[in-house]
Amino acid sequence: MALLLAATSLGGILVNGEPSWGANRPLALVLALASTVPVAWRARWPVPAAVIVLAANGGCVIAAAPHQAAFQPFVALTLAAYSVGSRAEGRSAALAPPALAAIAAAFFVAAVVHGQSRGNVVPSFVWLAAAWAMGRVVRGWRRRSAELELLNRELEEQRELQAQAAVAVERGRIARELHDVIAHNVSMIVVQAGAAARVLKGEQVDVRAALEAIETTGRATVDEMRRLLGVLRQSDDGLALSPQPGLADLEKLVANVREAGLPVELRVVGSARSLPPALDLTAYRIVQEALTNALKHAGPARAQLTVRYEPTAVEIEVCDDGVGSGNGAGTGHGLIGMRERAALWGGRLDAGRTERGWVVRARLPLGRAT
Repeated sequence: MALLLAATSLGGILVNGEPSWGANRPLALVLALASTVPVAWRARWPVPAAVIVLAANGGCVIAAAPHQAAFQPFVALTLAAYSVGSRAEGRSAALAPPALAAIAAAFFVAAVVHGQSRGNVVPSFVWLAAAWAMGRVVRGWRRRSAELELLNRELEEQRELQAQAAVAVERGRIARELHDVIAHNVSMIVVQAGAAARVLKGEQVDVRAALEAIETTGRATVDEMRRLLGVLRQSDDGLALSPQPGLADLEKLVANVREAGLPVELRVVGSARSLPPALDLTAYRIVQEALTNALKHAGPARAQLTVRYEPTAVEIEVCDDGVGSGNGAGTGHGLIGMRERAALWGGRLDAGRTERGWVVRARLPLGRAT
């Protein structure tokens, strides 16, 4: 832009000899360069560039009197005024506009004294003030955009931290629940090993030694689990005196949800069978969380719970036809917890809105936990 203004200015002086630059050609060349070239630095140094362009414009107006001054310097001055409004920071943003306006007024008065038309003064001031005001508006937009971008980054970081905290909390809850299941199974191993040793006939030293080792190791394992995993229990968790729930307890869970205000239909597809205790607990907790989310966030709705028993997996589907008008403030932590539980067994959990409504679907393989 600076190159274009400078080239057209020099062309008008050297080729056409326009009277709008004055009679002194060497002075006109200097004023043309001084009034246009600083436009190239107006973004980095807005106030110094504006001062140089303004001073050169004053010289152009006085040199051209009584003719109207050239148009290119005024365009450059308008751009410099815009840059002062959009780029100036700190004290410069407050002090530069009145100072530049005072200098411009002095130059225009001097131009009028030298024979310049008074009709050019007021429009020039209006254009310069409008350019500066537009720069201030753009500066405000730019600042708000930067603040919103920073706020969005901070919110994204907070969501990430909250998600990580939710994962840690859910893993702790899973560990507390599985502690009882695993401790019970290991205790049964210890009891069976002790019973086998008592009913064993004959000496069979090697067998008795192996059973004794199983019993001793099992007891030590139970004690170690209580020390290591027991620290995950908080003071308000209480003791796990009641058995851990499973899919066999879904009727009671569904009844409680119905009493809370969400009509639920329970469907079981396939032959219900006994599942590993930890997997059974995981499936129950996923159903419980999905129904709780539907109760909180679906608004007036009906829900359908489907449990499918397949040869190699058990599939759970909770669907509600609500529109999400509930008063609960969702954070997504419930979905994080359900995905953690499904991932524990190498399973998968999907959730989202479909034509049927909001659907949570989990598939848990009947294999080892990961």
